[in-house]
Amino acid sequence: MSEKIVMVADPFGFPLKQAIKEHLLSEGYEILDLGTDSPDHFIDYYEVGSKAAKAIQNGVAERAIIFCGSGMGVSLTANKFKGIRCGLCESEFTAEMCKLVNNCNILALGAKVISETRAKKATDLWLTRKFAEDATESGKKKRAAALDALAKIEDENFK
Repeated sequence: MSEKIVMVADPFGFPLKQAIKEHLLSEGYEILDLGTDSPDHFIDYYEVGSKAAKAIQNGVAERAIIFCGSGMGVSLTANKFKGIRCGLCESEFTAEMCKLVNNCNILALGAKVISETRAKKATDLWLTRKFAEDATESGKKKRAAALDALAKIEDENFK
């Protein structure tokens, strides 16, 4: 495995980021850690979401995992960027679905919401599943059409 994954957290998400980072490094992923480097080094959730989204937009990596206390703030921020589909996941099921159904390129996790064990399982599912791999041919076409519709909405509304 040599896929590069961007990771970034605010101080509330730092402990979970570190646990997921160690887990993914042990599985052979390359991690580009954009901060924070300590729970005492403050970075706002909106900076976290922005850093990850810009890294994806700039081609630094194809996917990112972002962390804050609830996951909500980083998710909201990342989704303000064109081409970003960030899924806030609180379970293995939602992480798997955000890849299979929505082809999310960023996974948001809340350190105060999901346990380390569940976060590792959720991350593994998100990283190993492929968009629409569970769908019939007509289902794959419907999912692709939905993503096209989202892209059109994005084009019409992002000024």
